[in-house]
Amino acid sequence: MADLKKMYSTLLGDSFPPEMTITFGDQTLIYRKKTWKIPMEDGRVEERGLRYGENPDQEAALYELVNGNLLLGDCRYIEPGNGLVSSIMVEDMLQVGKHPGKINLTDVDNGLNIIKYLLDKPAAVILKHNNPCGAAIGTSLADAYNRANRCDRIAAFGGAVVTSRALDRQTAELMAQNYLEVVCAPDFEEGVLEILARRKNLRVIRMAGISRLAEFERFRFVDFKSLIDGGIIVQQSAINSIRSAHDLKPAVTTYKGVQYTCERQPTQREIEDMLFGWAVEHGVTSNSVIYVKDGCTTAIGAGEQDRVGVAEIAIHKAYVKYADITCFDIHGLPYADLVLEIARGERDRADKEAIDAKVRAERAGIPGSVMISDAFFPFRDAADVGIREGVTAILQAGGSIRDFESIQACNEANPQVAMMYTGQRSFKH
Repeated sequence: MADLKKMYSTLLGDSFPPEMTITFGDQTLIYRKKTWKIPMEDGRVEERGLRYGENPDQEAALYELVNGNLLLGDCRYIEPGNGLVSSIMVEDMLQVGKHPGKINLTDVDNGLNIIKYLLDKPAAVILKHNNPCGAAIGTSLADAYNRANRCDRIAAFGGAVVTSRALDRQTAELMAQNYLEVVCAPDFEEGVLEILARRKNLRVIRMAGISRLAEFERFRFVDFKSLIDGGIIVQQSAINSIRSAHDLKPAVTTYKGVQYTCERQPTQREIEDMLFGWAVEHGVTSNSVIYVKDGCTTAIGAGEQDRVGVAEIAIHKAYVKYADITCFDIHGLPYADLVLEIARGERDRADKEAIDAKVRAERAGIPGSVMISDAFFPFRDAADVGIREGVTAILQAGGSIRDFESIQACNEANPQVAMMYTGQRSFKH
């Protein structure tokens, strides 16, 4: 075990050059490797780059775009001077226990990718391995963070948090109760850093650019996918075209000459949850299904091979996480620990049975949720999964030959379920 811990704590050097140049025809982009001069506890200052890559044995480097621009077709790409994660300065790392590794930064980047659509309200997104495990808006930042954390307290352990507002003391107190890897906010109010310092190795990042994230809705970038043979697929980043109720499309389709229409229209609250949920979907691995209610995720099913499978996985996760937070509220300990104590004869089995009954009765808080898919439902089976658990509305891409099946599922439900289309397939980056 000691060797494993050492593997994750050992600092790697890297063999990557200080500059990288990418040429597209006669257009050139110039990148500079990012390093930080970090003060040590003994007074020394060490220059360090990215801690390591996906795994501790992988060298890695972070590069910032410093010169050049790119025009491909009608698309003008992001230009130098708009850095966020790639422009983090050492003075922005307000608590340096361990400087960041690749996943820390990609988690933050994906959090920014979601938060940029939620800037008009206090919002918090908690991420783990580049997927959100909880996201919420609230009446205050503390409310938003608390709701996001309660969605999946288990997965939030060791996660990264990105917020839309400067971190205040109340929110910091809530965060300090958990083990987090990264906290990223536009600023930190007086006294907050002292609260967060209770967690020794927490990476605290100030990112003033969050206040202008809305500008990034219109920015594009080049997305690279390296192949096992050394080849590269290059694509333009996608654009989210679902930004208001006017962008949603009615669920209408024609099959074998018969027109099918979803009979119930969504309420204002359901429309707001559709827009909120679509923003969160922007940061979930493709082919996913999520459930949201009142501006908060109730379950997140990250990308799976089949649509009905991920809809069911999200429901299963919702029940597990709901049992955990219910147990924590009542007994102050995780549900898994409660089960262990019962197995050891240290607690009455009735405690578990009461929690299980409450979770079943409340269906893990899913009733009233909006079900959101980043691609179409080719059959009604996925819609049926959500409807059985009490969702009241569905947002999906639309465009399947058999869309009529999902429309029928919504119309046959009691009470009826509303459904809208985005007309837009997966847009992950």
